Amino acid sequence: MTVYVVTLQCIDRPGIVLATSTAIVSVGGNILENDQFTDPVTSQFCMRTRFETDSEDFDAVRELLREALKPFAPALSLRREDTRRRALVMVSQSDHCLAELLYRRDAGDLPLDIVAVVSNHPHCAELAQRHGVPYYEIAVTPSTKTEGEDQVRALLELFGVDFVILARYMQILSADFCADLAGRAINIHHSFLPGFKGARPYHQAYERGVKLIGATAHFVTADLDEGPIIEQDVVRVSHARRPQDLVSLGRDVERNVLARAARLLAEDRVALVGQRTVIFSQ
Repeated sequence: MTVYVVTLQCIDRPGIVLATSTAIVSVGGNILENDQFTDPVTSQFCMRTRFETDSEDFDAVRELLREALKPFAPALSLRREDTRRRALVMVSQSDHCLAELLYRRDAGDLPLDIVAVVSNHPHCAELAQRHGVPYYEIAVTPSTKTEGEDQVRALLELFGVDFVILARYMQILSADFCADLAGRAINIHHSFLPGFKGARPYHQAYERGVKLIGATAHFVTADLDEGPIIEQDVVRVSHARRPQDLVSLGRDVERNVLARAARLLAEDRVALVGQRTVIFSQ
């Protein structure tokens, strides 16, 4: 049996689920998992369905779904479950998020192909090479920023990349590049320290006596750290924690949150509705 994952998004109307189910049954399909949601503000209907069938003809299955759902004009995506999404990871000097992604991929916990790593520093080259991932060092200066982003665009085309993951990449992407990657790039941010911008945020947090630290994985937009949120988590801290303790705890939260967000993307469990996300159950 071949397992497929279909996702769709359109204005809600009666009959969408019936049309989808009927098309799946027509190819001898059996629904294994289904999750749906209608946004009450925009009336956007979002659905993710996982089904099995003995049909291995991907094009025929896709065409049947397209024809059945044509009256609803949905944004429709179909994938064989064993066809893994392809990701390019961008990183600077901190390696904890990259290490977590590579570890989970190798352990079978992250169904995602990490096809390349891009960095503006050499620090993570050995880590990437140990895991058999090509490493590209692209220096970034004000005068070379455009050229550097063009090099990344070329790599996205070369490797057939589905998603870009900023794993503590400490450079601001241009508005044009953000537009090119709309809905396809995610970032990790120390979100529960919103008042501590710039360098050494955990040290600033220590000086203010924070009680919670955390992280947010979100889509990349031209508005820095304000993109639609995919995943979040926090850890409680006390006055006894030193700045280096907060840094260590922050690294743990960041790497776990980013890895969970990457898995949600890899499994087609994220739908964008305006500035919000719909996260299908795991």
